[in-house]
Amino acid sequence: MLKLLPLLALTIGAPQDVPTGAQDAAPPVAAPADPVAQVDIVEMSVGDLQAAMEAGTLTSEAITRAYIARIAQIDRQGPTLRSVIAISPDAIAQARLLDEERAMGRVRGPLHGIPVLVKDNIETRDLPTTAGSLALADNMTYRDAPVVAHLRDAGAVVLGKTNLSEWANIRSTSSMSGWSAVGGLVRNPYALDRTSCGSSSGSGAAVAASLSAVAVGTETDGSVVCPSSMNGIVGLKPTVGLVSRTHIVPISHSQDTAGPMGRSVRDVAILFSAMIGTDPADAATADADSHKADYAANLSPRALQGVRIGVLRPEMPADLAARYDEALQQLVTAGAVLVDVTPPDHPDLDEDEFQVLLVELKADLDAYLATTPSTVRTRTLADLIAFNEAHADAEMPYFAQEIFHMAADTRGLDDPEYRAACERSQRMAGPEGIDVMLAQAGAQILVSPTYGMPWLSDPVHGDQFSGPSASGLPAVSGYPHLTVPMGLVDGLPVGLSFIGTAYSEATLLEAGYAYEQQSKARVVPEYKPTVDAGAAIDGVAQPVSAP
Repeated sequence: MLKLLPLLALTIGAPQDVPTGAQDAAPPVAAPADPVAQVDIVEMSVGDLQAAMEAGTLTSEAITRAYIARIAQIDRQGPTLRSVIAISPDAIAQARLLDEERAMGRVRGPLHGIPVLVKDNIETRDLPTTAGSLALADNMTYRDAPVVAHLRDAGAVVLGKTNLSEWANIRSTSSMSGWSAVGGLVRNPYALDRTSCGSSSGSGAAVAASLSAVAVGTETDGSVVCPSSMNGIVGLKPTVGLVSRTHIVPISHSQDTAGPMGRSVRDVAILFSAMIGTDPADAATADADSHKADYAANLSPRALQGVRIGVLRPEMPADLAARYDEALQQLVTAGAVLVDVTPPDHPDLDEDEFQVLLVELKADLDAYLATTPSTVRTRTLADLIAFNEAHADAEMPYFAQEIFHMAADTRGLDDPEYRAACERSQRMAGPEGIDVMLAQAGAQILVSPTYGMPWLSDPVHGDQFSGPSASGLPAVSGYPHLTVPMGLVDGLPVGLSFIGTAYSEATLLEAGYAYEQQSKARVVPEYKPTVDAGAAIDGVAQPVSAP
């Protein structure tokens, strides 16, 4: 049975001397000449930036110029993270307009004037939406996805598009997370030879590196929480149906959702609050408006006092287990009551999930491609397969398209086997999975390590995923999943997952915030070439020198 890697993330990256695709040929991002671009925005939160604008010490234009300069300095040069595919051509104009509004006394809210990066499978009116594929290089739709429109309405500056695992990591069983033909390989700011995971790899690395305070990713199974965990940031995969999926390149209408990513729980809560909304074109969001709220308003370091938490203990390396035990003790110190839980045995869940994804990939992607402009010549999944074969040197230098072929052979949304797998998998993951464990513990929240540590990027063998994964049950059930930095293990970031039942985002964010304030576990990246993970000679660990 195929082991699914983080989706909307399924690819790793090539090392520095491996060609990285069209990104190398793209015009460089120029650092603005204005000296205000030298403003130090590193590690500044949304609240810090907003306070500076309110005090008059910074403007949205100055902040936007500073981020563009930083992208030029460390994303295109220096560590060469390759996390940003393109800068919005009107980013400065957006910021100036919002500064003018502020001067006239209009402030739309906590995101007013705040630059936000958006994953490049989400449409914005000012840039092509490529999903990392050269087949969509001309996908200039001149429309905003509703989630982007909500952010603009809230006063955000749409700064640009982030790189991703091509096609959100649903093309190949041997993919490299973080690689796309358009953007090249995203590199992890903590160790440049390690994966940034995916598929929202660019959003994760960019936020970690202070190329923006917050960014939007998307997830089908793990694609927000994995890059968040492995880049040392906070990420929230919301309940499916709270955030519109219209004009987002799809995988699965059963599991897809956009989600907020940031360096703190408060920043993620602020961004999430602006993303929610009912969309008549997305039936799953019919009740979304009833869940609109200020999810940052009730964050408190005391939120865990007396809260029962179900503790999952999956198999994991000893060093990760030790760090997890420290995190659990910090939860206790913050007032939580911990109860061990055992996950129910659903051996067919992965297989059912994969069947659902294959069928919905073909149906949903064909439907999306039909809405693209005439400049896009690939109108179906079959066309994409043919395009990749015709452009194999650029599109398939490291891995092929086995999953695309499997999806092309499916029998559609009316197939009884698909319908049965869809019903069965959602039931096993939700009511007979997460909900059963919560009831078993008498708890509102489950916790687990989000993933293991970032693996070495390897263009020959692809992703070498190992260790625990907390993403599957919340992804298949459509329930929310929050990851918060748990610190470093062997110099590499790891995350702590908070999982709940449907629409429990407020509970998860409040718990995650209390843990964050207790642990202070996030570590600022240092852009090391590699990390000393040890090498064995005659069974004795030996240090590894950086090249």
